[in-house]
Amino acid sequence: MKRSFYYLIGILLVLFISAGKRPTTLFLAGDSTMADKTELKESPERGWGQVLPTYFNDQLAIENHAKNGRSTRSFITEGRWDTLITRVQKGDIVIIQFGHNDAKKEDNRRYADTTVYRYNLMRMVREVREKKATPILATPIVRREFDENGVLTDRHGAYPDVVRSLAKDLKVEMIDMHQASMELIKELGQAKSKELYMNVPAGVYSKFPEGKTDNTHLTEKGALEISQLAIKAIEKQKIQPLKKYLRKANERQTTYTTFANIK
Repeated sequence: MKRSFYYLIGILLVLFISAGKRPTTLFLAGDSTMADKTELKESPERGWGQVLPTYFNDQLAIENHAKNGRSTRSFITEGRWDTLITRVQKGDIVIIQFGHNDAKKEDNRRYADTTVYRYNLMRMVREVREKKATPILATPIVRREFDENGVLTDRHGAYPDVVRSLAKDLKVEMIDMHQASMELIKELGQAKSKELYMNVPAGVYSKFPEGKTDNTHLTEKGALEISQLAIKAIEKQKIQPLKKYLRKANERQTTYTTFANIK
């Protein structure tokens, strides 16, 4: 009788612990190029992190904490990093991509010179590792800017190199979205690459009745193209914490959901 009682208690404990577990989670920390967009009918804009669920199976949860206009500085000072890191558990993965807004010298709320930028990224990597989770650094994606000779230019300066050198110094996995996106835009050329960014004609979307010219933010087509660059890097570099959750090419979804409760 006593043995049966303890056996039953053991089963109940296992069920209780299992019920409390959540799947391994991929957290995204970044800016508008990565962030979820909720106005799906009013605007074609999407972040490349928003469409990542199309590539991963249901054993991996994805929380996109990226937010429009944020730099490493403002993401930290606004408490967004604290919100993210408190949710991270052992075995989780965190992709960190900033740089677009850190370089904005005119805005002291967001501006982080390369020294502060490096320090902020170091802090993020350290705190993820303290949770026994896996940090992955990512360089910022390229803006679509061509000069008068039709040559793609780059305005990120030293920021991508900071990420590259830090990844080597700290032995952190790094996805070079900057280099990969530059190669993609060059390959597509000035005309065709326009479709990947928010170059919207007038009278098509209610949010932009007069149209919009924006070569920083991505359309859905652009987000899917750019996110594929991340997936290719994960496969090529054999980033196992993520690679094992990838769907096979013929099983990938055509829909995605937003993590809209992150304010």
